[in-house]
Parts: sequence; structure tokens; C-alpha cells
Amino acid sequence: MADRVLVVDDDATVRDVVARYLGDAGYRVDVAVDGESALQAAARDRPDAVVLDLMLPGTGGLDVCRALRAGPAPPAIVMLTALGEEDDRIRGLELGADDYVSKPFSPRELVLRVGSVLRRTGTPAAAGGPLVDGDLRVDPAARRATLAGTALALTTREFDLLAHLVAHPGRAFTRAELLAQVWGWEFGDQSTVTVHVRRLREKVEADPTRPRRIATIWGTGYRYDSGAPDA
Repeated sequence: MADRVLVVDDDATVRDVVARYLGDAGYRVDVAVDGESALQAAARDRPDAVVLDLMLPGTGGLDVCRALRAGPAPPAIVMLTALGEEDDRIRGLELGADDYVSKPFSPRELVLRVGSVLRRTGTPAAAGGPLVDGDLRVDPAARRATLAGTALALTTREFDLLAHLVAHPGRAFTRAELLAQVWGWEFGDQSTVTVHVRRLREKVEADPTRPRRIATIWGTGYRYDSGAPDA
């Protein structure tokens, strides 16, 4: 059965164009005009992905994002932001959005972004067993990560980033390399990587302010240090 995508935007033109392109791509599409109706629609028929405008009347996009991430089986979330909304975009990523597209945007690009996050959510890794580093276990096939036996609540992109880093211990990656290899972007806002690293540290480090697993390499990017002690 085709994946269900909920499109949330108070602009009727944007809403209709996005819904049409997604429908032509084979997705089942629901639409909502504001935050309240979006949450009602998500509760009624769980979407696999949500295309979410941040600037909504009433319950804002950030509040909708927070509520969706806090619910059971949270969907993948692709934000729609205006070019001048960098702070809101970063806040959305911090709340757990998986991707973003800035307005004005290409509907075809948006469909590709939705397809990308859905593939990463639903498709097991083609090869390779679980990655284990001390009490951290990352299983790409099951898309599950645990720390000391407790499941980690990771977004699609957080899981992808963690799996990529753990699979390449000791290798330093630039932010541009991580954007290309994890997000599949040849260009984009590198602060996206910074935000996701910060969120990962909050979940896998004993002290996120003194990280021992995900190290910052000043002037370069990040490196995963295998075998780092937890305390």
C-alpha cells in the first residue's frame, strides 16, 4: 500500500500544488489548513510523512512538530520554511524534523525529499550486521539503536547520522561530507549537521557538554571515537 503523506499549509495554492505532485508520485495524500486540523488528521489516519509549513495560524508548525514527535510511531517530518526563517528552521530540526525545504521551492524537489526520508525510514540496510561499541548498539537492518539496553528515540536523520559515524570510527568527516553521505545533499545549510550532532550527543553521551563518542574536530567537522568511556 502506498505511503500516506499529510500536507499542512494554510496557503491553498501551495497546499494544492504539493498534494497534486505527491499524488502523481503515487502517495496517498491528506491535507490540513492549520495546526489543529493537522493533529486531528494525524490522530485519525496516521501518516507516514508530514509536509509541514512552520508559519501556521493558531497552533504553529513548531508546536505541531513537537506534538507529532511525542506521539506513538512518529512520522517523518519535512518542514517548509521561508528563506528568512533560519532560527525557526533550526528549532524545527532540534524538535525532531527530518528535513526541510525553503520557499520558494520546486515541487519535484519536495517530492524527492519526501521519498528520501520515507526510504530511510522503511527500507532495511542492504548489508551489514549490528554495529556495537561498548554499551551502544546500532542495528541498521532493524533501524534500532540502544544504549545500555534502552532503546534510543531517534529521528530518521539522527539514526542515519549515528549509524554512519559508528560505521566509520576514527574517521573525521567535514559537515559537507556528512550532508552528502547522510542527507544526500550536494549543497545545503551545514548547520543542519550541527543541530543533529548536538541532538545525538544529548542521547548517547554521558555528558553532552564533554562528548567522548562524537568528537568535534575544529576546522574540520566530527569524528566518532570508538571505545570511548562513558564517564
